[in-house]
Amino acid sequence: MFKSFFFSRRWWPWSLLGSVLILYTTWYRVGLDVQINEWFGSFYDLVQKALAQPGSVSLPALWDQLGTFFRIAMLYVTIAVVIEFFVKHFIFRWRTAMNDHYMAHWDRLRSIEGAAQRVQEDTMRFARIMEGLGVELMRSVMTLVAFLPILWTLSEKITELPWIGPVPHALVWVAIVSALLGTVLLAVVGFKLPGLEFQNQRVEAAYRKELVLGEDDASRARPPQAGQLFAEVRRNYFRLFFHYLYFDVAKWSYLQFSVLIPLIALAPTVVAGIITLGALQQITRAFDRVEGSFQFLVLSWGTIVELLSVYKRLRAFERQIADHPDATLPPAAPA
Repeated sequence: MFKSFFFSRRWWPWSLLGSVLILYTTWYRVGLDVQINEWFGSFYDLVQKALAQPGSVSLPALWDQLGTFFRIAMLYVTIAVVIEFFVKHFIFRWRTAMNDHYMAHWDRLRSIEGAAQRVQEDTMRFARIMEGLGVELMRSVMTLVAFLPILWTLSEKITELPWIGPVPHALVWVAIVSALLGTVLLAVVGFKLPGLEFQNQRVEAAYRKELVLGEDDASRARPPQAGQLFAEVRRNYFRLFFHYLYFDVAKWSYLQFSVLIPLIALAPTVVAGIITLGALQQITRAFDRVEGSFQFLVLSWGTIVELLSVYKRLRAFERQIADHPDATLPPAAPA
């Protein structure tokens, strides 16, 4: 899954240089997000001044602020569109590397249940999910590196926390505790999901295989056989739906409540009138970025569950190849 792409000289221009490009543009976009956060502070301070003192802010000054945001936003959009186009090619090259590797050992792998699906579908899903999670993880780390010092500094303006009192750099600790509690909550609630997703792929593969065989053999995929296999599919899906039900209740309840956490923490400071509207916007946005970085596992849990099920399926291929290392590889196809 990794060696065929990242450790193959043939794929280094895509795997290594491509990864460097993706990471660099991710860091650059985080820097643009920092600029937008600073813009929110200056813009809303200007709005507060205009509302409090009519005539103190000119219309050209307001247009200039909006123009600044437009320039940053257009640069962000351009980079996002170009890198998304590149990432699609990156993922397909990764899939191609895995596909070539597995097809080189097809004689050993064809006997595995759902072998065709694993080569045709799971390789693409694995590459797509791994790239997406990898980028999100690096973006979370980079966002944390960029915004944590900002939130640390802005937290000096917070006088005290409700029911607790004065706490140095309070919002940083609130963000950490909030994300940690959410991560533990969803890990406990969703621990059964990876196994159910894996079982779901197995019963789907068995049903699909019988239908494919029935296309050429009239004795296969008869109603009793197909009905029994589909009953397994239905049974597993209904179990999956039930477990996702309480998982989603916990997930969305936590995410909705977390929106209120910075506002609750800022309540004594807002009531005291110590900070401006612009500072409030900066603090809440910086808190959201820091908390969101710490919430990587919370926000990605559903994707991680899907990845684990695909990984388990492809590991069967890896074990089969490892048991027969004498298989020879065909000539490499063009990239």
